[in-house]
Amino acid sequence: MIDISPSVMQFLLAFAVAVPLLGAVAALLPAPPGLKGKNPDQAVLRHGVTVTGAVLVAAIALALGFDHDAPSRFQATTDISWIPALDIRIHLGIDGISLPLLLMTALLFFLCAVYSYFKLPEGPSPKAFVSLLLVLESGTLATFAVLDLLLFFLAFEMVLIPMYFLIARWGGAQRQAAAWKFILYTLLGSVVMLLGLLLIGLNSGTFDMVALASDNGRGLSHTTQILAVLAIGLGLAVKTPMWPLHSWLPDAHTAAPTVGSVLLAGVMLKMGTYGFVRILLPITPEGMHTFAPYLGAFAAVGIVYGSLACLALARKGNKGDLKRLIAYSSVGHMGFVLLGIATLTPTGVNGALFANIAHGLITGLLFFLVGALKDRYGSSDLDTLAGVTGAALYGRAPRLGALLAFAAVASLGLPGLAGFWGEMLALFGAFDPAEGLSRPAFLTYMAVGAFGTLLTAAYLLVVVRRVCMGDPKAGPEVSLADVQHYEFAAWTPLVALTVLAGLWPATLLGLTDPAVQKLLAGGNA
Repeated sequence: MIDISPSVMQFLLAFAVAVPLLGAVAALLPAPPGLKGKNPDQAVLRHGVTVTGAVLVAAIALALGFDHDAPSRFQATTDISWIPALDIRIHLGIDGISLPLLLMTALLFFLCAVYSYFKLPEGPSPKAFVSLLLVLESGTLATFAVLDLLLFFLAFEMVLIPMYFLIARWGGAQRQAAAWKFILYTLLGSVVMLLGLLLIGLNSGTFDMVALASDNGRGLSHTTQILAVLAIGLGLAVKTPMWPLHSWLPDAHTAAPTVGSVLLAGVMLKMGTYGFVRILLPITPEGMHTFAPYLGAFAAVGIVYGSLACLALARKGNKGDLKRLIAYSSVGHMGFVLLGIATLTPTGVNGALFANIAHGLITGLLFFLVGALKDRYGSSDLDTLAGVTGAALYGRAPRLGALLAFAAVASLGLPGLAGFWGEMLALFGAFDPAEGLSRPAFLTYMAVGAFGTLLTAAYLLVVVRRVCMGDPKAGPEVSLADVQHYEFAAWTPLVALTVLAGLWPATLLGLTDPAVQKLLAGGNA
């Protein structure tokens, strides 16, 4: 930690949230004569790298100035009146729960901007692409930084339009249908979620998330809490995505460009689970206690369902798309996050938050790698990669093959890598759930989740065997470039953080645990 004054911390957080929005506007304007260069398209892509890089520097400075001795306290706070008639305030702040998500979001957007500078997806104007990317970044960062329910909703919705256009205009086959499915599912969930947020705000007399968390549901009747959890939880479950509200995800991932898939999996899915932790756990504790067994059941089914779907896609002859397979794997991984939240215990919720970060790093890396394979082979179809071309990545492109194998074993939860700790803590939380919850039910969910880890290992090892192993001479001669310099630049931070989080989990848990303890105690711990 370094000593940064509170006013500078305030500025850094406001800067991180607002600058991408200003950068998005600037990207659409004509470049000043001195900055046009010989290639205006490359100039606007450099603009994207510069803005996301500045936001990443601000996020790192926030982390360095963050008081790690008091991670349960909101820091870098800004609280000014915006719409007095509705008591809506521009209230920003970060604690040990939101800081890691803020850092990961800033990092992934910067890496995507760097990757796009060298490998821009086919589509319309690069200006529009960079502008949409920056609007998306502003919305996601705001979601993790705002402390007002209606501002949270606005930030939550702000990301839908840019992601819709990234899929619809820069995506692959079936992109229009996938984009429409994405927007319709998420908008429907958001309308219901808004009703729940209004129900809380109007019944309690405030939309301030800090005040509501400190009140811990005492100002809300049991019926109000039940209705609020049902409405808000539905909207958050669509974005997470929870089985059976997940069906938009595989189509969106399959059609999205590489950076779209990275951001969808690495950042946007976390907005749903963050909402469960930040809003429902502290503000509607009775409602969550009522619905926790059902949330745990849906989570356990999602874990096994996602794994079985991946196994089916990985089988020879099923023409399984590798991007689609990883999308279904996200349904299973996010099931562990929801299971951890459903336990209502510090162990389970810390596991859920850890699994959130691990999934963002590992699945972001997986989508980068699959995008690189698709660029080289012209297809992400597993049978094509494994059969027709005799992929044998270890022999044809050893670095690419090694990275794919690393990401796969990290995703299956190998001890020593980031994917292990979150899932293990979620299962531990299910072993001893919060008082009043049915222990036999949660022991069943734990057993189902543990079985899901075996299925996860099975399908990922099948993918590695089919794509990476084999005789390079078995297929036709294919000139295959190994990892390029810009790919190393984009992927190395994700590999390093996956290892670091796996070897030193206390770094992340030391941030989240005090904040989780306070949150579950209603702001009194």
